[in-house]
Amino acid sequence: MDMRASSTGTKKRIAAFSMTPLFPDFAMGGGQVQLKKVALHLGELGHQLTIFSTRREGSLAPFKWHENVEIQPVLRFKQPYPEPYFTPIYHIANAMRAVGDAIASADIHYSHDGGLIFPYVYRDKPTVMSLRSIIYPETMQSAFLFQGDEWILPSEHTRASYEAVVSQFAPAVRGRMRAIHNGFDWDIFRYTPPTNIFSVLPAEIADHPIMLFPHRPDENKGVYEVIQVVERLARRLGWHDLRVLIPRWLDADSDPLLRGYYDRLQRTINEAGLRDLFIFHNWISEALIAEYYSLGDVTMCIGNCVETFGNTPFESLGCGTLPIVARVAAYRDLLPDEHIDRVDYGDIEGATALAHAILSERRRTSPATLRYLESEFSLEKMVAQFAEVILSAEKRPPITHRMPKLGSATLYRLAPWCYVSRKRGIFHDFRSSYVRDDELLRLANDHPAGFPAKALEAARLRAWLDDGYIVPIVSD
Repeated sequence: MDMRASSTGTKKRIAAFSMTPLFPDFAMGGGQVQLKKVALHLGELGHQLTIFSTRREGSLAPFKWHENVEIQPVLRFKQPYPEPYFTPIYHIANAMRAVGDAIASADIHYSHDGGLIFPYVYRDKPTVMSLRSIIYPETMQSAFLFQGDEWILPSEHTRASYEAVVSQFAPAVRGRMRAIHNGFDWDIFRYTPPTNIFSVLPAEIADHPIMLFPHRPDENKGVYEVIQVVERLARRLGWHDLRVLIPRWLDADSDPLLRGYYDRLQRTINEAGLRDLFIFHNWISEALIAEYYSLGDVTMCIGNCVETFGNTPFESLGCGTLPIVARVAAYRDLLPDEHIDRVDYGDIEGATALAHAILSERRRTSPATLRYLESEFSLEKMVAQFAEVILSAEKRPPITHRMPKLGSATLYRLAPWCYVSRKRGIFHDFRSSYVRDDELLRLANDHPAGFPAKALEAARLRAWLDDGYIVPIVSD
């Protein structure tokens, strides 16, 4: 089928919004990599995109990703992330005016990763919003204030989580949500012999077993859990020659908060007697990322961050390096068990045992897993699905809101951000902890479609609801 002829029709003008800064040849995270892929695909189809993004050093002048894709880094939101709205009020007004003017002259508005929390800026044009986060304030505000026409989410976990809360107040959002998984160019994310990567990393590390921790500097990405794993590997299991690679964020030297983060991290590593095992290095560019993953022997993703998708395990698998992931949020079910190694969050002994086995056996990604990734998580499938949703968006009636009425007849169910661990009880993604509650376990197991409020006393129900272990099932 000729995608250009079959699904595009009239060439569209698309005004897009990115709260995160964009660069000509550099991406600050997986969300920006994905935006570029979608934008290039739409540009190749002949559509005109103008993307407004937050400016920062290195992205002050307009630039193009494609002859049809122009980036205007003119927004003055606070950097570095998060809290972008912690900026003077005139910067907010100027941003709204710039984006609003662009939307007014466009056919469609696309908001990538939310952040444009003012519905009246886009209310007159078909609007598609793609939320890539479920933890940042402005992203959640975008969800609860959503007045768009199509809503793309990167996983069923994220879709179910937002639906469980937002649809209580706006039932119509259920019909506007769609999960589209991230896709990857497996011609890029494949085993690539490490050569140019040694312009960034010391060449002698090639003689060592290597553990990768390719994450931004957030403690919930699991860096302190990794230190515990490495301590066990070195002291109990003899991996004294292991090297752990940790990239330093862009503002590591200039931002006081980031300097504090790295100082605390370094102190913890030194106090554990692991100074020689950890190597901090500059952030890795897109051009070198496949070599970086290919250099590793195991990749660690064992934090408690509520990932809406999480590109790292997929990219690492594609390059041959096995990741270990915690059963948190979307990591629980995006890949079948036969294709990835999982542990419960906080299971340091389990993660250590898996890392030891992978390192000892020198296991690499299996051909079956590579075939599965190529089939189910292809770049072509993802950009085609995004293009279909964006280009076919039509202006729908405004979403009306209401206050839900909860009573004795209301049904409740275990929240989508909770799961039952066989050994540890009920894990709560947002609390990053387990609870052992036999009554809640019984009700969740006996009534998967929902249990009535009258099944237990009111104070107990209120406590579970307040703490986010259950959600009400509210009808339209």
